[in-house]
Amino acid sequence: MNTLQRRTVLAASAAALGTPWWASAQTDNSVRLIVTFPPGGSTDITARILQPVLSARIGRPVVVDNKPGAASQVGTQYVAKSAPDGNTLLVCFDSHAINPIAKPNLPYDTFKDFSGVTLAVRFPLVIAASASVKANDLKGFLEEARQQPGKFSYASTGLGSMNQLVMEDIKRRSKADVLHVPFGGGGPAVQAVLADTSQITLLSYAALRAQIQSGKVKALAVTGSKRLSDLPQVPTVAESGFAGFEAYSWIGIFAPSGTPAATLNKLTEDFRATLQNPEVNGKLTSGGFEVMATDGPTVDRYAREQFERWSAFVRETRIKLEQ
Repeated sequence: MNTLQRRTVLAASAAALGTPWWASAQTDNSVRLIVTFPPGGSTDITARILQPVLSARIGRPVVVDNKPGAASQVGTQYVAKSAPDGNTLLVCFDSHAINPIAKPNLPYDTFKDFSGVTLAVRFPLVIAASASVKANDLKGFLEEARQQPGKFSYASTGLGSMNQLVMEDIKRRSKADVLHVPFGGGGPAVQAVLADTSQITLLSYAALRAQIQSGKVKALAVTGSKRLSDLPQVPTVAESGFAGFEAYSWIGIFAPSGTPAATLNKLTEDFRATLQNPEVNGKLTSGGFEVMATDGPTVDRYAREQFERWSAFVRETRIKLEQ
């Protein structure tokens, strides 16, 4: 019996005996949250907010392990091949449901190789611009982009990312010419706008708050159905001339498929309690996140719905999601 098989049997035995998921055998006694993007982005921020409270709840170290690369494929594949014992978990971005649209030959099956734990949060994107942009709102920026085709570019978190899809939808509706420049996560995208190598980006408020508050970037619009309480002066995209428009990024927690049902249920219970902890909830909501704290089947279903929605968009527009 190899190591993976042995750990799977141990996890299943623990579940059958009613042993907590975090009590199953692991050499270093830690739970690893695999974040598929570099530090500084929304997934990393969320994982690090959860980390200390989750650790206190389960009585074990919780380690945030950043494994970026290939539009989140590196970290996702790592979790897919990990033992299904509840000790190695995927903290995934919306790209989890979009990658199978953009990349038909993924080294894992998005909907078969993972079991949902919780839809942790969702959040609107803030469309933010560098100081070099004259306009102070989205409507003005798009008008300037139409008048000067090719002058502006937008920084995304990667090809096939939600912020690429959202901006491409806005470009289609407005007929504005804005070049797409993909980066490897939210942190690098912010740096591109600060350096003015790209003029706008679309990220969570948490990832942009410090730069907005310091005046280094300016918020033009938010993609949700209502304005953010911290940015009451910033209109929604719908208020900027695109009636009915709304789009959200999201962050989910997944375990490798084959994780015993009892282990998944305990994982869900612990993550939901952590997300609803007043300290954690307050930090997330102040960063523009909407705490969802769902059960496992809900996040599985939500990922499938997002895949279907954006699959239809890509087929209709034929936009390029890979190099």
